[in-house]
Amino acid sequence: MTIPLVKPIRPEFSSGPCAKRPGWSLQNLNNANLGRSHRHKIAKSKLETAITLTKAVLEIPNDYLVGIVPGSDTGAIEMAMWNCLGAKPVEILVWDSFGSDWANDIKSQLKISELSISKVDYGRLPNLLNKNFTSDIVFNWNGTTAGVCVPDADWIDDKRVGLTICDATSAAFAMNIDWSKLDVTTFSWQKCLGGEGGHGMIILSPKAVERINSYNPQWPIPKLFQLKKNGKLNIDIFSGSTINTPSMLCVEDYIDALNWSIDIGGLAELIKRSKNNLNIIAEWVSKSHWVDFLSENFDTVSNTSICLKLIDPKIINQSLEVKNNIEKNIIKLLEDENIAFDIGSYRSAPPGLRIWGGPTVDNDDIKKLLPCLDWAYDKTLKTLKLI
Repeated sequence: MTIPLVKPIRPEFSSGPCAKRPGWSLQNLNNANLGRSHRHKIAKSKLETAITLTKAVLEIPNDYLVGIVPGSDTGAIEMAMWNCLGAKPVEILVWDSFGSDWANDIKSQLKISELSISKVDYGRLPNLLNKNFTSDIVFNWNGTTAGVCVPDADWIDDKRVGLTICDATSAAFAMNIDWSKLDVTTFSWQKCLGGEGGHGMIILSPKAVERINSYNPQWPIPKLFQLKKNGKLNIDIFSGSTINTPSMLCVEDYIDALNWSIDIGGLAELIKRSKNNLNIIAEWVSKSHWVDFLSENFDTVSNTSICLKLIDPKIINQSLEVKNNIEKNIIKLLEDENIAFDIGSYRSAPPGLRIWGGPTVDNDDIKKLLPCLDWAYDKTLKTLKLI
């Protein structure tokens, strides 16, 4: 099999940081407020704009608060847990590496005694039925390292007593999210909109605001995680003030991505672009003899972090070392030929591929990628003398 003549125009298929939006250029950032204090009214107005556009594009209810926080999504979700957990029993749903990290922090750092961890292997989703919503529920909307997402939020009780705390970093802007079901939601700029790393977003429902105002955790909270000021929620965080210094260059870049989202048709178009990428890959997978989705159920397959596992009968019984070598060789071939960058499986996931299919990735590039994957796999087996 010879290498396809047509290759993707943009080889950026990494699951984070993700591809910039189509047509992106450094010139789009010429109006960034560089060398100015982030507290000055000019810079603060940019931060306010980022918050306002976020609420508009994601169609977040007016009575929800949106703030910019440090530390990317990791900082945002940790901030949510450190400020909100401990008032009630906690259940965390775990089906990927990051969910496991959050579970470990709840158990080992916050030391919450009334903790239930519902954990399953890669490719599966925990049982969502009959959850105890007197507890706080922590979960990822989409497991970025597993390619498995919740199909919807119908399983969440409208009359819940506890909070729902959701890491939605690889779901926001690409999946339908029912905000009425979520009390604390977090994401980062570098995922679905291809922004730069280091900045997170935290979204609070009125119920979450009430929890923060009425509950004082028993542990000390580091400055970077502090959502309170003088005993109450620091409302300034949700109107453009930040806990630490943000990069105004990154802020300008995020605003550019939000404006692009509006220009192409808003949230509906973003979701459509990402779902089309999944559908293109799904059609290819259905005819492939060597890969399948890591998710066991197509209804839970992610349309952003699209994870594939090796199923070729010729190699299925090979050792983990051999399968890892197959993956590494494929990745190297694709990178050497400028076809695709950074599409290996997550380090703790089964050997295979992880292709970012978020809305900043063009459908045509996904179409051009797939024949190249077949070529790279065939060449790899020959190189490793497996055929």
